[in-house]
Amino acid sequence: MNIEKSILAAITTDHSRDRVGGGMPIFYCETQEELEMVAANLEAIIDGIAHALSKDLYVIVKH
Repeated sequence: MNIEKSILAAITTDHSRDRVGGGMPIFYCETQEELEMVAANLEAIIDGIAHALSKDLYVIVKH
């Protein structure tokens, strides 16, 4: 299966839980540093691109 043009995951901080939902994997982080590290690692692992939608929310997308 080849996934194209999709949101693969969301990464957010614990205090932004109410802003994220849906059928994608969602990763909750305790700090801004953890958020950035998880986004960078997931970007590499799932071969996507991390985009910051706000300081507390990143999405990994496949273009």
